[in-house]
Amino acid sequence: MYTYVQAADVSGFTARSIRIEVDVRDGLPVFEMVGYLASAVKEARERVRIAVGNLNYKFPAKRITINLSPANLKKEGNSFDLPIAVALLIVFGHLPEEASKDTMFIGELGLDGEVHSVNGVLAMILKGREEGIHRFIVPYDNAFEGSVLSDVEVIGVSCLKDVIDHLDGSKPIAPIRESFESFRNRLKTSDDFSDIIGQEQGKYAAEIAVSGMHNLLMIGPPGSGKTMLAKRIPTIMPTLTMEECLEITRIYSICGLLTKDHPIVVERPFRAPHHTCTQTALTGGGRTPTPGEITLAAKGILFLDELPEYSKSTIEVLRQPMEEGYVTISRVEGSQRYPCDCIFMAAMNPCRCGFFPDREKCRCTEGEIHRYLDKVSEPLLDRMDMSVELAMPEFGLYGSHGETSEQIRQRVERTVAIQQKRYRTDTISYNGELSGQQMEKYCPLGKEEMDYLKEFFEEEQCSMRRLNRIIRVARTIADRELSDDISVDHLAQAISLRSINKKYWGGER
Repeated sequence: MYTYVQAADVSGFTARSIRIEVDVRDGLPVFEMVGYLASAVKEARERVRIAVGNLNYKFPAKRITINLSPANLKKEGNSFDLPIAVALLIVFGHLPEEASKDTMFIGELGLDGEVHSVNGVLAMILKGREEGIHRFIVPYDNAFEGSVLSDVEVIGVSCLKDVIDHLDGSKPIAPIRESFESFRNRLKTSDDFSDIIGQEQGKYAAEIAVSGMHNLLMIGPPGSGKTMLAKRIPTIMPTLTMEECLEITRIYSICGLLTKDHPIVVERPFRAPHHTCTQTALTGGGRTPTPGEITLAAKGILFLDELPEYSKSTIEVLRQPMEEGYVTISRVEGSQRYPCDCIFMAAMNPCRCGFFPDREKCRCTEGEIHRYLDKVSEPLLDRMDMSVELAMPEFGLYGSHGETSEQIRQRVERTVAIQQKRYRTDTISYNGELSGQQMEKYCPLGKEEMDYLKEFFEEEQCSMRRLNRIIRVARTIADRELSDDISVDHLAQAISLRSINKKYWGGER
């Protein structure tokens, strides 16, 4: 007898639909699995055999062959145990053949028949939905990942007996449904922009950064509030759409970073790796390529505190991802392309002691200052849309609170809505994503503005990349001020938001 069931696995960053075929016929008793299998998949044979046997179902003395198709793809992971067990129970006659129709099975089996959670369930559900599958039987601990999808049924099971009872109709299990808003309402945060006293330029730059998805570098002495400001930036970012939530959750599901309490990511990520992290940890990789911090920060913020303390080779690998919005990891077995469409933010002291250019406090020599600043290269600086200086707040500022995060976020969402309307027929959503050709279309400049930029370009001898980033920031400033056109004032503000570079790295840089 022959049957098949639908399953899936995750390879690198993508989910793949796998067809599990089972054939049972007369012959010497053997239980064979084929289809280019990794070790964890080969071991499923014994897990399934014992789990099914512990439910008092006997294996017939026949030749059993299981094929995982397509045969040219290496099957990896622990998601095949449950579908293999279901397929065997169908061919043994314990379940009706129509039980597996329009259904994908995902899960690992314990020897006692318990169904254990696996990574990447949401990615597999989305892949199955693309192929027209509308019912998914998954481990109960993973079921809430797909509970917000209204066009599919996600059924969570705790053990193989639950699966059998559901498929034979003796104890049907209701699909798990959760509204998207119910997860969003669970968000609780005590951080707020009103906690920050002073630092108006820093807060303004942060608002512009999240409004147009621009990169930001903050420079200032210890205790000036750089880290405090950065940690509150997610509270002013535009609310995630359901599509964005699913994309982020898919990434975190594959990486095994979801929890029972938070099965759906409904807030923008804020990743702040320690300065001892490696290139692989930052951009992704390894023998079996896995996403790095820059991918885990997708749609959110990657924040590097004390930027010069990172090894220079580590931060230099960010140059290509910052420019292109993705990172490609190549290995002998193939390559994986990971998204990294995040805002890159960094904070640093102006020198090792932190007090330059105040020579009354600064204990560093000129050589030490230059060596410290030289850890941040010109190509990396070129990719920062804004660089702002945060000074130590004065004592008289304490007690004078500014706008709340909610007030700023409303203004940010208004600015974002303008961009999304403008780019609704294009492939981008934010000003920070504009390419050269798109800038010509969406950022037209008058003669006065062109003359102003030409004078700045000739005087500063800056790169075209830097000039393009200035125009993008100016476009966001204009949108914030509800202006259809970019004026000289908008360009001047954009230039001032990165003029600090010359103070610390000099005009020759």
